[in-house]
Amino acid sequence: RKGADNMTASTSFVPKRVSATLAQKQGSNVIDDDFQKLETTTVDTIRCLSMDGVQKANSGHPGTPMAMAPVAYAIWAKFLRFDPTDPIWPNRDRFVLSFGHASMLLYSTMHLAGVKSVSSDYQVGDRESVSMDDLKSFRQLHSRCAGHPEYRWTSGVETTTGPLGNGLATSVGMAIASKWLAATYNKPGYELFDFDTYSMCGDGCMQEGVASEAASIAGHLKLDNLVWVYDNNKITIEGNTDWSFTEDVATRFVAYGWNTVRVTDANDLDRLRHAFQTAKDEKNRPTLIIVDSHIAWGSPNKQDTHGAHGAPIGEEEIKATKKFYGLPPDKTFHVPDGVYDHFRNQMQTNGTKRAQEWKVMFEEYGSEFPDLAEQIGLMQDRKMPMGWEAKLPTYPANKKGMASRISNGKIMQAVAEACPYFLGGSADLAPSTKTRLEDASYGDFMPPKSGWGTYAGRNFHFGVREHAMGAIMNGMTLCKVRAFGSGFFVFSDYMKPVIRLSALMEIPTCWIFTHDSIGVGEDGPTHQPVEHLAMLRAIPGLVTFRPGDANENVEAWKWAMNEHHRPSAFVLSRQDIPTLDRTVYGSAEGTQKGAYILRCACPKGNPDVILMASGSEIPLIVEAYDILVSRGVKPRLVSMPSTDLFEWQDQEYKEKVIPPSIRARVAVEFAGEFGWWKYVGLDGEFIGMTSFGESAPLKTLMEHFNFTPDRIADAAERSIAKCK
Repeated sequence: RKGADNMTASTSFVPKRVSATLAQKQGSNVIDDDFQKLETTTVDTIRCLSMDGVQKANSGHPGTPMAMAPVAYAIWAKFLRFDPTDPIWPNRDRFVLSFGHASMLLYSTMHLAGVKSVSSDYQVGDRESVSMDDLKSFRQLHSRCAGHPEYRWTSGVETTTGPLGNGLATSVGMAIASKWLAATYNKPGYELFDFDTYSMCGDGCMQEGVASEAASIAGHLKLDNLVWVYDNNKITIEGNTDWSFTEDVATRFVAYGWNTVRVTDANDLDRLRHAFQTAKDEKNRPTLIIVDSHIAWGSPNKQDTHGAHGAPIGEEEIKATKKFYGLPPDKTFHVPDGVYDHFRNQMQTNGTKRAQEWKVMFEEYGSEFPDLAEQIGLMQDRKMPMGWEAKLPTYPANKKGMASRISNGKIMQAVAEACPYFLGGSADLAPSTKTRLEDASYGDFMPPKSGWGTYAGRNFHFGVREHAMGAIMNGMTLCKVRAFGSGFFVFSDYMKPVIRLSALMEIPTCWIFTHDSIGVGEDGPTHQPVEHLAMLRAIPGLVTFRPGDANENVEAWKWAMNEHHRPSAFVLSRQDIPTLDRTVYGSAEGTQKGAYILRCACPKGNPDVILMASGSEIPLIVEAYDILVSRGVKPRLVSMPSTDLFEWQDQEYKEKVIPPSIRARVAVEFAGEFGWWKYVGLDGEFIGMTSFGESAPLKTLMEHFNFTPDRIADAAERSIAKCK
């Protein structure tokens, strides 16, 4: 690959059968003392543990760990401010393995570092996060060494990676969080936050669009605390990258506004140290370090072949490779004498000592700035300030009401006032999604020299980069701020991977989507979601809210902000929704149980039919209720703002709201039918969308698709008749 003018390059080339120690001599001309020997042995131990883990599992990707072990060692031992005895220390540097298929590289490194485990309530324990037994159970059921690194499953893993490119984009969110925390909480003499973020990636990550989106915004924001390391081994699953990927990566990143450095030999520790120091010294740009490597380095028959990418290299090949490294060929999962101490002593100097100093400084900071220290403490536990719900509004009955995107925007102002670490933005749609935090003191997150804002700003401008926005939100949330992002609901298509990852990681990211249905009107079917609610509701662990009026919206925010481990999606209307009179209808507090009885014409709880809906369709079933009562029918109204929360209630509550004995049921939603038949049953009816929408004013579309109270009432009577 051609390099940019500002690249730093090593000129050494490592022949296939040159030992690691000799390679370092060739590349750096250093004296081969005991320390250097231990460095070489430690790097080769990471390689061998990775090979052994993949071989024992008979599954995995050994080639990349074999190639990039020196880079992982250089980052962790020389630069990473990470305390293995306290892996959730707030100001630790973050390390992200974006090519998650190379997970054994991370697990082997973490094992040698002695990273301690952390409980779900953020207590550091005595058990090692990755023990030798864990390495031996790589890719097995319930192993801490899963096929791809998983946050909350293995302490020390900063984010779940696997879908290529997402780790890179998530690391941008981490770098942003560091800048925001520093600008917000650092005071003279108290540099509480200045952590850096390192992410390793490969050709696959570089080809994914989300990485390009994220690189673009990182360069724009001048995130000089961000370092990406690109493993340029020219191999993908199918073969050589020349078949599909010949662009000049370095020049592309120069165009993004990045500092670009090149190391032409992955085994050259001196050049690697120089490259990382160059990144540390950079004060105006993120840095991309391109490292030329050989996949499966040292393997006599697998080096530089795609055969080492996604399969074990075989026991005999491993023995030959270990012999090449100068390690015992017949020993598996072997850690030579001195390796643990060599690695952990460096980690102690760079990480443990700094963490201890930080904790002393934080005690002093708390004495001088108690309110700010309290906020930091709450953040780390994912808690909200005491009494925060008192800031939330209560909305009086109003026949016109307001669009739920409007009420949502108003509620968000109250949340922002109550929670100083609530921040976020939109994919260039804040005027439409109504998610800008309006107080002038909140400001905009921008490079200070831009003239448009500062790094303390709480409003973010992600540009038209939905996928990257979502990954960045996850990265910010992983750093314990309460992050939100917004866009049109139809564009959740671009964000499915990162929404899914937030649920998989069990982090409370807030996803806000407006323009939720054919209610979009004139923009037509390209902008009218139909299948999207089913998509979100299908994601395990994600709580999707579609509030039926402003007070349901308030209750949804109460639930979301008090939640520690589950993400929330708010699906909101463009059109007005009446605010219900809660002296007539059930309390909106039922929102926090997912579904509740809105009104029932049968005081004894034995209605003739149950009408169910969510969001902007609640007014339709309210009107249908009156029609049915006038016909002598006794209906029950059920508002179902969150099927997810409803499913988590006990059976007694669910049967109280939707009694199994009442089989006459009608559900109404401006969306597809998927998921509703569970509640409608064989004798019920669903009134929704069976096609894409069309371009026309909403009133016309309502008539065209026959969304009317009379149709609902007629369907209810048909269902009643079926059950007789």
